[in-house]
Amino acid sequence: MAMSDPIGDLLARIRNACMAKHRSVDVPASKLKVSILEVLKAEGFISGYQPVEDAPIPTLRVYIRYFRHEPVIQHIKRVSKPGLRRYAAASEMKLVRGGLGLMIVSTPEGVITSKEAKKRNVGGELLVEIW
Repeated sequence: MAMSDPIGDLLARIRNACMAKHRSVDVPASKLKVSILEVLKAEGFISGYQPVEDAPIPTLRVYIRYFRHEPVIQHIKRVSKPGLRRYAAASEMKLVRGGLGLMIVSTPEGVITSKEAKKRNVGGELLVEIW
């Protein structure tokens, strides 16, 4: 069966792995998911990710990051959904949790954080809210 929201599936798997205190979680691979995981890794929310070699379909193993036995990710939410897309100009992007969290945005210049989008003065689709 085809998945209607692969980004929502990625976030749900990460959220469930954090709640169950798993060290890693396997997710189906795509270029957009790799871009999102790159941002999460650069911002320190995950330890890393790597392709799974012996999987029958392209799969990524995401390593959850912990601090004092608690997952670094406290909240992860899909903002723009297939049924209701959310877009914002650079001037409309607000801080998440007073700057402690971040928003991941898909822009014409690639998948970046909202802070980077404001610096580059580029808008886009609001994908993920995380803290």
